Amino acid sequence: MKQLSRILPVLVVALLVLGIGSGIAMAQDVYKLNYFSNNAAPAPDATVRIDNPGLTYGNLCAMVYVFDADQQLTECCGCVETHNGLRTLSVRRDLTSNPLTGRVSTNGVIKVVSAAVNNSPCDPTSNVSPKANLRVWNTHIQNPVGTAFPITETESSDSTLGATELANLQAQCAFINILGSGQGICSCGTGD
Repeated sequence: MKQLSRILPVLVVALLVLGIGSGIAMAQDVYKLNYFSNNAAPAPDATVRIDNPGLTYGNLCAMVYVFDADQQLTECCGCVETHNGLRTLSVRRDLTSNPLTGRVSTNGVIKVVSAAVNNSPCDPTSNVSPKANLRVWNTHIQNPVGTAFPITETESSDSTLGATELANLQAQCAFINILGSGQGICSCGTGD
């Protein structure tokens, strides 16, 4: 028994090093997070820009999931991103104009999963296979200073995409697709 208690921890570490436990965590450089704010007139519109720099030399999918500040998924969509392509999405027109509940989000979070092309060709509801390399930038409409709304731009933050989070994003998006009858589906803007 004492021998087993010494061997078991070594065996677990060895399995993790060999990659057998790699299903627990997803690859890095596939999950991009950013926020949007002041998404209402008279404030100007914000943008999301997505680029496929071509490291994988082929098309990728930008699986986009838009959350309201109350943590509810309001819209989702999948957009093809070509090799060396640049896609520009309007927060107001493309990402928040068709919410599931009919209530447009003023503030929230935009999550983008860089993935291999799947079914339609980009279906954010199932069979999302993360594949690294998309780059994402967001403009932010800051609180007004007098009558002007300052605008800033930041690169989206990398985060680790776990299997549970990926499953939740797909399930919530599938739920929107089933219940929404077209509501809750964002659009892919311009480019490519």
